[in-house]
Amino acid sequence: MALVNHTGPFDFVIFGATGDLSRRKLLPSFLRRFHAQEFSDDVQIICIARTALTTDQFREQVETALREFAPETAQDEQTLHHFLGLLTYVTLDASKPGEDWEALKPLLTDAERPRVFYLATAPSLYSPLCEALAKHNLISQHSRVVLEKPIGVDLHSARAINHGVGQFFPEESIYRIDHYLGKEGVQNILALRFANPALEKLWSSDAIAHVQITAAETVGVGSRGPYYDGSGALRDMVQNHLLQVLCMVAMDAPASLGSDDLRNEKLKVLNALRPMTPDMVRRNVIRGQYVAGEIKRQDVPGYNEDLGTGRASNTETFVAIRTKIRTARWGHTPFYLRTGKRLANKTTEIVIQFRPQVWPIFTNMPSPGRLVIRIAPHEELSFVMAVRDPGAGGFRVRNATLGMSYENTFPVTYQDSYERLLLDAVRGDPALFIRRDEVEASWQWIEPILNSWRHAMTPLEPYPAGSWGPASTRALLARDGALWHEDMLT
Repeated sequence: MALVNHTGPFDFVIFGATGDLSRRKLLPSFLRRFHAQEFSDDVQIICIARTALTTDQFREQVETALREFAPETAQDEQTLHHFLGLLTYVTLDASKPGEDWEALKPLLTDAERPRVFYLATAPSLYSPLCEALAKHNLISQHSRVVLEKPIGVDLHSARAINHGVGQFFPEESIYRIDHYLGKEGVQNILALRFANPALEKLWSSDAIAHVQITAAETVGVGSRGPYYDGSGALRDMVQNHLLQVLCMVAMDAPASLGSDDLRNEKLKVLNALRPMTPDMVRRNVIRGQYVAGEIKRQDVPGYNEDLGTGRASNTETFVAIRTKIRTARWGHTPFYLRTGKRLANKTTEIVIQFRPQVWPIFTNMPSPGRLVIRIAPHEELSFVMAVRDPGAGGFRVRNATLGMSYENTFPVTYQDSYERLLLDAVRGDPALFIRRDEVEASWQWIEPILNSWRHAMTPLEPYPAGSWGPASTRALLARDGALWHEDMLT
């Protein structure tokens, strides 16, 4: 059988290979791409962690994880066991500078093969790990390093990580991953805008009243409690995922789809975001934390009960932000970013709300049209527009929806976002990864919000699980005469 998009031989080294990310995402993604014949058995995946395991013991653990997190693919027993044979496990504690690296060096002897180091570890280890790789002569001319989020917890720490890693890898070899950019729905924003000239003509303040970007979850913090409590919704979701989506929606057309052209335009958006002064934070940012409530007729506990620490936490599980982009294209259009846990529905979507007709000739004009780009849980497009109501007397108009489901229109199996990004790193395509200046620009915009919160300038508002966040969230849009999308549907 012919191989499609076949990737040649490569070495992929995962630090933190026994962690949750590797079990749930990285190794299942590799199995699916192996099953799809995007690479064959002339690769090696070297898995490193401090737990003392043999390769056989590690493979047994991975097999259990693959049957849980990639069950359809793992049903192919021959492919599964062939894939497991590509894995080699090395016990190494990356947090100890004097740790013996001799077991790793014999596995990386072909300097001509692409060599990817994936750091699924605490960010504090990024710089020390890169230093150790350089010290032991493991960085070849064809080496790349992939950094998981978060890149720091503020601007200072982000710069320190970027500087530390940059001492050993050139910028073009550093791949900062944001799995949202690997989602089919996010990538399709580019096609929707720039392959449809009629739509792009409307893509500005002239026609668009406001834009909503929402990432809502029904789950609580689960096993991520210790990490999440030190991070919160602003760092965990807004600083990276939502700002990247905002850039894709708001940027001007790049000169090409080349990595620098694309990222240059995103950087312009980040630099054009209206600065968040303390007064701006008070008026335009809402932070909340879920308390006990009900989701789908099931009682669920509040955040502090989910944490189980026995103390009251001040960490936000919900953020809503109103901002503007200081450009000629967007100057009169507010952008609303919203994310939260234990909300009423699970959805990631972008709502493009068009302006009303300047002088309507119909007496019963419905609400202005809108374009909804749904990224999760299913990729969908829907366009709400006014049409004549054939069942009404006289000439009346009403809203109707034109919709498209990607699942129905393109009956293919969609790749998980990590599947695309892992092999992009192997192939040396950085277009969907984040550049250093993007990371620092996003932190520069976020940091005044964090500073205001440290001085208690924005109250932490409780909201019941199963709701759409604090009651004050509606007032954020009401100032512009707008409604959140769920309120438009009622």
